[in-house]
Amino acid sequence: MGLTSKKVLVLAVLAAVLLFVGTVWLWPRLARRNWRAVSGRVGLLLAIQLALFASVGLAANQAFGFYASWADLFGQETDQGVVVDHATGGRPGGPLQVLDARRVEGVSGVRPHTGGQVQEVDIAGRTSRIATRAYVYLPPEYFQPRYRTRTFPAAVVLTGYPGTAKALVEKLHFPRTAQRLAKDGRMQPMILVMLRPTVAPPRDTECVDIPGGPQTETFFAKDLPEAVTAHYRVGRKPGSWGIIGDSTGGYCALKIAMHHPQMFAAGAGLSPYYKAPIDATTGDLFQGDKGLRNRANLWWYLKHMPAPDTSLLVTSSKVGETNYKDTLRFIDGVKAKGLTRISSIILDSGGHNFNTWRREIPATLEWISGRLGGH
Repeated sequence: MGLTSKKVLVLAVLAAVLLFVGTVWLWPRLARRNWRAVSGRVGLLLAIQLALFASVGLAANQAFGFYASWADLFGQETDQGVVVDHATGGRPGGPLQVLDARRVEGVSGVRPHTGGQVQEVDIAGRTSRIATRAYVYLPPEYFQPRYRTRTFPAAVVLTGYPGTAKALVEKLHFPRTAQRLAKDGRMQPMILVMLRPTVAPPRDTECVDIPGGPQTETFFAKDLPEAVTAHYRVGRKPGSWGIIGDSTGGYCALKIAMHHPQMFAAGAGLSPYYKAPIDATTGDLFQGDKGLRNRANLWWYLKHMPAPDTSLLVTSSKVGETNYKDTLRFIDGVKAKGLTRISSIILDSGGHNFNTWRREIPATLEWISGRLGGH
């Protein structure tokens, strides 16, 4: 059974309950002062604590999508995503393969032309040689005969680290929200490409082209749009693509939109930070390359590079988010550049969590929809 399985959570909760009942039942027998009774009391208390810890941890992981599997949790992921053999022309079927298709949960339409569809896909980068799993939301209009010649705008949607792509569908409800907003006329029908920025697990690459390592920025800025455009009816003209992310994904979204405005007309960072951290999860991202380190620092980029012709959105809250002051500073820095357009969502209160981001997603989708075109 997988880490995110409901059966695992139910078993953990059941074990905690049984251990509690067993402790109450056996405690009178273990009230003596000999070593066996003391060992029995200590063992039961430890077992209850472990069962409670496991139950709370599993419930939190299901709610927030921190880890996708047991291997992911224990850092045993070994797939580095290098799957494209250029000598043989890459994987059979092209750079994008559809693995599964399902209805959008929580909407009234059960058929694609009325409710849209979520496809699970594998995407392989021809340049970066990175491959990863993703979910693609196709709006109902994509399947309707009257739109058969229409191309649609698209947005990349990124989780935080470690995060799971499935959480964007099941916890943050991006497809359901996009379908509802388009149905109400509050945004145009859009394709959403949802995935996590952790393309070389368990390493947190911070969407950086690491010297001698994963070329993550190239994958997101070049390979991913090329693969999706080749497979789906996505607009090919400038202004057809946007990018959204939360936390680590928010930093990636802002950075990629700033670095590649010719591809991404808009970038939205939900609770982002503005400089790549260096810690045990990232390793040495820059390998001593000062220019690469500076380029990944959005403060430095604003100060020293020409203003990118793109639109940016940042979010924070006055109480509950640690990035509030940095976000105000970033807004002022972008405004001073002139060409780059900046918008914000500032909540009175809200923590760094799914509940806060669910409050910001509808307005974010409306904002990015208004800045993209598909034809």
